Amino acid sequence: MDAFIQKFCEKYSLPIALSLQLLDNMEKFTFRKGDFLVQEGGRNSNFYIVSKGIWRGHYLNDGVDVSVWFASEGEAIFSSWGYVENTASLVSIEAMCDSELYGISKAKLEVLYAESVELANFGRRLFEQQLLGLESWMITGGSPRAKERYLTLLEENPELLQYVPLKHIASYLWITPQSLSRIRAELGRRKKDQ
Repeated sequence: MDAFIQKFCEKYSLPIALSLQLLDNMEKFTFRKGDFLVQEGGRNSNFYIVSKGIWRGHYLNDGVDVSVWFASEGEAIFSSWGYVENTASLVSIEAMCDSELYGISKAKLEVLYAESVELANFGRRLFEQQLLGLESWMITGGSPRAKERYLTLLEENPELLQYVPLKHIASYLWITPQSLSRIRAELGRRKKDQ
């Protein structure tokens, strides 16, 4: 079994057989670094699972590029506005490296939900996870906790440093790239002293 399926099942508490059923109804897509799933102001109501690569959700705030989330192997990605309301997205979803996704239209996914209580419950758990992630990002934002957020991000997604420019990681942490450099230097000194 592919590693991304295992991660997907663990993250969303989905039995492997059910995840394979879902994947059987999805189409595989390949993207290059810098490709967009949707750009701010565009529409995309499809649902995707990352099988390979790193993705970033971001928006422009007075010309400043702000990272909202990162997603990697085994995680679901979609435009909330496109999926829920079929309206224009307020974030751009961009590939940070060459990537592969499995995708399904909202209409086809809704049919699967109607046919399976287990898949419908997966859909509910998915949105619960999205809500928790968003609240966590909002609550822990800001400089006083930036070091802890950085360490948590590295623990949960160590591959980010290979593919995501530090300026995007800094914006996700709500700090400047210079502040992130100071945090990294401090952590490097501590590691050296141990």
